[in-house]
Amino acid sequence: MANTAEKYGLRPVRKLDGSPFINAQNRYRIAANYGTAIYQGDLVQPTAAGGIEKHTGGTSNDVVGVFNGVFYTDPTTQKPTWKNYYPGTVNASDIVATVIDDPDVVYQIDSDGAFAIADIFQNFSVTDTTGSTLTGISTAQLDYSTKGVSSQLVLQAIDISQQVGDDEAGANADVLVRINRHFFGYARGGVGI
Repeated sequence: MANTAEKYGLRPVRKLDGSPFINAQNRYRIAANYGTAIYQGDLVQPTAAGGIEKHTGGTSNDVVGVFNGVFYTDPTTQKPTWKNYYPGTVNASDIVATVIDDPDVVYQIDSDGAFAIADIFQNFSVTDTTGSTLTGISTAQLDYSTKGVSSQLVLQAIDISQQVGDDEAGANADVLVRINRHFFGYARGGVGI
């Protein structure tokens, strides 16, 4: 059966040691009027001003973790607002994101190429896409074209998902990854051929 094509960013599935992911996350600030939307499942990186912003696919910047939602006081309605995505250009002084920031979390992500068993332990970047304003979920995928052994690549593949319907190598494979360029961890080179 072919893998299902689905874009959803990074979804936490477990810890690197095999223990369950227990939804642990921490809060980070987003600067008022930050202009780029951030969707649930997007990678985020630290800023020099002490906050976070969306990680741009194809870069080697360290990431803090995976964005999971945001809270702020809506500047127009003055109502407390929680969303699973940050829409961008919100002029509020209390924008607080929740981020899955444990460097040992394993995530599932859809590959935009034909992922093979031999690609396990290779490093990859993510596609630089916007998400859905309807669902608030990221549409980022594993950028198969970036496959390599460089420690500068942000993700490292560790397995193919065992989820029924998406449990085989090939087009649109769901890949289990760890964050290779984690701000709280350390980067490793991939295994060369």
